[in-house]
Amino acid sequence: MHYKVLIIDDEPLARSVVKECLQPYPQLQLVEECNNGFEGVKAIQQHQPDLIFLDIQMPKITGFEMLELIENPPHVIFTTAFDEYAMQAFEAHAIDYLLKPFSQQRFDKAISKWMELSKTTATSTEQLLKEAAKHPSQQERIVVKTGTKIKIIPLHEIHYLEAADDYVKIVTAEGSFLKKQTMSYFEDVLSTSLFVRTHRSYMVNMQQITRIDPYEKENHVAVLKSGAKIPVSRAGYPRLKMLLGL
Repeated sequence: MHYKVLIIDDEPLARSVVKECLQPYPQLQLVEECNNGFEGVKAIQQHQPDLIFLDIQMPKITGFEMLELIENPPHVIFTTAFDEYAMQAFEAHAIDYLLKPFSQQRFDKAISKWMELSKTTATSTEQLLKEAAKHPSQQERIVVKTGTKIKIIPLHEIHYLEAADDYVKIVTAEGSFLKKQTMSYFEDVLSTSLFVRTHRSYMVNMQQITRIDPYEKENHVAVLKSGAKIPVSRAGYPRLKMLLGL
């Protein structure tokens, strides 16, 4: 049985080390090498690999951000320089990682672990990404895919987030962008000093709020600088008042 493999790393030397370590595995067929996460997203869509070797710290977008853009991420073995936070995330969610520089022996161990894992369909990539999203470096922006393009949205540019079926709509001055995620995911990972959940379907950037107006019954609306009116539920109102210091 043959498996398709991708290497995604911005360092040519690191890619060649992985290629060399793959030599004893004729069943693992290297289909492409990628320099960055943008290329990685395209290559994964094109080849549908069984396994990817992925660096985390890359220019443009991180390895974690790249995985978030992929509908059903393949199995991943991370290749990374030391990052204490990432290590905790990996250890909690049983996906293997190779700490650079690694030996053939350590590589073999990761491959046999993957072979075992690939017999089961479940991967804990989603849990891992949730853990990784709490990393300070991941908390300054959201990366989305629009058609074939990848867009990086700094958090301070977001006006509000709105639930939209299996997606969350991220609204900025430029327009709105969809991310396949849940509101509770964003509530977990976004800074509570900047964003507040005002309603089960909305999260608002507090810096965008100009006032809170009463609305029918015991509900309210938050009026944003853009003029948008965001519902504030009965449960959301006291939370919003407290965070705004009203």
